[in-house]
Amino acid sequence: MRIPFSVLDLSPIVEGGTAADALRNTLDLARHAEALGYKRYWVAEHHNMLGIASAATVVVIGHVAAGTRTIRVGSGGIMLPNHAPLVVAEQFGTLETLFPGRIDLGLGRAPGTDQNTSRALRRDLATNADQFPQDVLELRAYFEDAEPGQLIRAVPGVGLKVPLWILGSSLFGAQVAAALGLPFAFASHFAPEALMQALDIYRRYFKPSEQLHKPYAMVAANIIAADTDAEARRLFTSLQQSFVKLRRGTPGRLAPPLEGDIGSWAAPVELAGLSHSLVYSFVGAPETVSRGVRSFLEKTQADELIVSGHIFDHAARLHSYELAARIRDTLG
Repeated sequence: MRIPFSVLDLSPIVEGGTAADALRNTLDLARHAEALGYKRYWVAEHHNMLGIASAATVVVIGHVAAGTRTIRVGSGGIMLPNHAPLVVAEQFGTLETLFPGRIDLGLGRAPGTDQNTSRALRRDLATNADQFPQDVLELRAYFEDAEPGQLIRAVPGVGLKVPLWILGSSLFGAQVAAALGLPFAFASHFAPEALMQALDIYRRYFKPSEQLHKPYAMVAANIIAADTDAEARRLFTSLQQSFVKLRRGTPGRLAPPLEGDIGSWAAPVELAGLSHSLVYSFVGAPETVSRGVRSFLEKTQADELIVSGHIFDHAARLHSYELAARIRDTLG
């Protein structure tokens, strides 16, 4: 059985481009992914990031869903501590009402930003991220059929049973997903350390639920594919620059590829950090990428792969996802 591939898009704003350009490219990529047979298209909540246009994640999901026909569209993810569960239920209940059977609600407990911006989002930091499991339960309840005498309902939302996912980059998310019987997506494309342990915990302690009867794990990887290894490595330097700038505390718009090797631009300690954080990045011509992806999927025994492709040139990004789809079709 062919493993499904999906898309994770941050709607990158490139140097010399605008947020409007980024959102147009997001819809274009979503249509491209739909035609190529990708299963779902997720966008992520990040705030106060000059290079990411998907802060209003629910709006972007609606934009993508309205411009496509069959691909599932959702969040990878909504950062639940930033929002009241009732508001999220109303928003995703509205999306599910507009686009029935096509909406995913992926949930994370990180703020998706810095502390000052978190305060601006919430007005205070009284919301405790450790209450995340209780918030998920409250949110799930809003999608259930209403109980007699229920005082608070999500309208639209009640009775729609929008599928929930738990996202994570640590063991905590795995524990929550297992305890609640929900599908689990691990952010291995930038946080690889706990991947295998998290998958083991999730599968070992999974409790079936009404939504899901057995564990379902999605893993994430960066795929930068091109016609040659050299061209793919050149394209990859845009993502590498973004990670280094983020660690330096100077994030910005997605930079064009370097014409030289990343080693001529970053310090040795920064290169070591890149090698660690981006270890699940498969970069090269199709044959090269295929070997890496096949090994990764055999190692993780994942049920689904979600592909991040942070590439400066939009045409090259479309081509990379096309090559990744061809690789998917050879895995069998």
